[in-house]
Amino acid sequence: MPGNPFTLLTLKKTTVKSHEKLLLENKAWASEKIAMDPDYFQRLSEVQTPEFLWIGCSDSRVPANEITGTQPGEIFVHRNIANMVIHTDINLLSVLDYAVNFLKVKHIVVCGHYGCGGVKAAITNNDYKALLNMWLRGLKDVYRHNREALDAIEDMDARSDRLAELNVMEQVVRLSETTIIQNAWKEQEAPDLHGWVYGLKDGLLNPVMELKAGSRVDPIFRYDNLK
Repeated sequence: MPGNPFTLLTLKKTTVKSHEKLLLENKAWASEKIAMDPDYFQRLSEVQTPEFLWIGCSDSRVPANEITGTQPGEIFVHRNIANMVIHTDINLLSVLDYAVNFLKVKHIVVCGHYGCGGVKAAITNNDYKALLNMWLRGLKDVYRHNREALDAIEDMDARSDRLAELNVMEQVVRLSETTIIQNAWKEQEAPDLHGWVYGLKDGLLNPVMELKAGSRVDPIFRYDNLK
């Protein structure tokens, strides 16, 4: 028996599309914030003074504010596939420059995660077409430099997770190789660099590396006559 036309019409009108739900959730969130603190958005609009720059993976399951329990204004965020620091990536370098030289962040966190799709893709020989192949090249280089240790891990998930850790460590080192960081270390004695890996299965952050401001940089990447 066909449904009641009026009922079907009503359902069609009241069904909320997925993107519209985001707008409704935003209104509810804003209302809740104002109810708790009427001046919240006014203060937030006037200035941001984050202590941290977060360079993380684009994976939707690893939101920086959510997993660190921080509020808007406390973390400056850049995200890309597999949390890469690529020296020709103008987007990343612009964010880094602004965070270090204008916001004066005290810490930079490179955060990867276990079970990362980008890391798993880099281990394969699949052709992901031009752009993704280029992006994954950096991950493949990390694998190449650690081939013996990684090949010794038979379980592929465990191998991928170890590569995720090694990749985070490599990206922290790459940050230290930029003139942006080296200048900041010379002039500000900051920021410290941290490498963390997030566990999708337990929600915990695992610190795998730390470089204090002023740490040693490989001589080939050390710049003289910094301003």
